[in-house]
Amino acid sequence: MRPASTPATMTRTRVGKSEKVEAAAPVLIDAQVHMESFRQVREARRAELVEDYVELISDLLVDGGEARQVDIAARLGVAQPTVAKMLKRLVRDGWVVQRPYRGVFLTPAGEALAASSRQRHQIVERFLLALGIDEATARRDAEGIEHHVSEATVAAFAAFLDRQGGAAT
Repeated sequence: MRPASTPATMTRTRVGKSEKVEAAAPVLIDAQVHMESFRQVREARRAELVEDYVELISDLLVDGGEARQVDIAARLGVAQPTVAKMLKRLVRDGWVVQRPYRGVFLTPAGEALAASSRQRHQIVERFLLALGIDEATARRDAEGIEHHVSEATVAAFAAFLDRQGGAAT
């Protein structure tokens, strides 16, 4: 076994030649820290779906005055029964209300979550654009990143944008 301070060596092959490069050896972190990191990732994944639905419902309400199950399914690329199951969860958890023949509406808590999620998304997307990422990639990457970064990281992104002269919100 190699000591933790010794870098690992790997071979990188380019057309016609190979070269040895050093890479930092993996460092195994404390088990408690590792466990907490994975717990946070699992929690973020659970919250991600809720945030995506609530944000989409908000966007549909602003755009057309209604959020119908069929429209949600079409925009997310999922089947209507999948949306129906998720909407039951959102109703149970107090994010939305469903009205017969009128679609889905956000509760005050749902509106607050949608606004917060939208703001996080905008900050992350603008940060990626400030790094020189093209618009399509920044939009797509922000959709995933926004759910998996801490409030402290989002605040750091916003502060960076402020220093760069780009509005963070």
